[in-house]
Amino acid sequence: MSHQVQVTSLIDNIEKVIKGKRQCIQYVVTTLLAKGHILLEDNPGAGKTVLAKTLALSISNNDLVSEHHHLLFKRVQFTPDLLPMDLLGSHIFDDNKKDFVFKKGPLFTNILLADEINRASPKVQSALLECMAENQISIGDHTYPLERMFFTIATQNPIESDGTYPLPHAQLDRFFMKISLGYVTEDIELEIYRDYLSINNIKETVKQVLTAGDILTLQDEAEKVFVHEEILIGVKNIIFATRKHPDIHVGASTRSGIIFLKCLKAFALVNGRTFVIEDDIKALAEPVIHHRLLFKNKEAKATALAGIISKEVERLAKLNLHE
Repeated sequence: MSHQVQVTSLIDNIEKVIKGKRQCIQYVVTTLLAKGHILLEDNPGAGKTVLAKTLALSISNNDLVSEHHHLLFKRVQFTPDLLPMDLLGSHIFDDNKKDFVFKKGPLFTNILLADEINRASPKVQSALLECMAENQISIGDHTYPLERMFFTIATQNPIESDGTYPLPHAQLDRFFMKISLGYVTEDIELEIYRDYLSINNIKETVKQVLTAGDILTLQDEAEKVFVHEEILIGVKNIIFATRKHPDIHVGASTRSGIIFLKCLKAFALVNGRTFVIEDDIKALAEPVIHHRLLFKNKEAKATALAGIISKEVERLAKLNLHE
């Protein structure tokens, strides 16, 4: 099976349940193949939990964890009283061994849904984000590696601001993308109502189309995707333009540029190419960069980055790089 067929089969499989949101599914798969993590900002009931579950059920882990047929999936509901040990795990006394043993927390999984992350305290948020950045957990004198394939889908609710701890700018910067599923069209909504039973019964609806080994291979393939020098310059131009723009208070970091490149490569692979094109920049710049910026006003938040992107995409389009 070619890499393109593998990726398409994964996206098609998820779309059996998450209907009418192919681009959002592409973004999630792109982030997975870029070895990153994604933040979904959405209203309750938009399908965030179902999306994470469907992704996990689509991938078998016969080459990772033998006692489970599909990837390990854990969902953690973030609340104000959640403690770091509720995520990481803790030492409990074992009567048989007469010693304390480490009981692993829900972070020891393949796909983690961190639901309403902004309802937990900053201490808990930082415990999760450290794991996302380092792929390991340090407790006392011991360091425990997480699964090779560890992917976080975090959500935050844009409506209810009461009792939330908004993610600080530095922590938002850890997420490769921030997207919103949003509402579906009327036709798709009607289709969902007709078919809600099979959507609810996702274990029967969704097949395992790839193995965890396939995902790790695709991650390696994504890193090999060719990036033209002018595309590199384009990324640099966009990052620097955010730092110079009069309506942007804090521009994008160097890490933002590196993450942008990783996502561009993975997105090209998702779309069946071995090279990045300017349309990839157009598709990804907003979801990858927008949440990393601090704007001076609401109007700037809506238009400043879009203006920077369109100017750079126009420049690249005139060069006809891949003809």
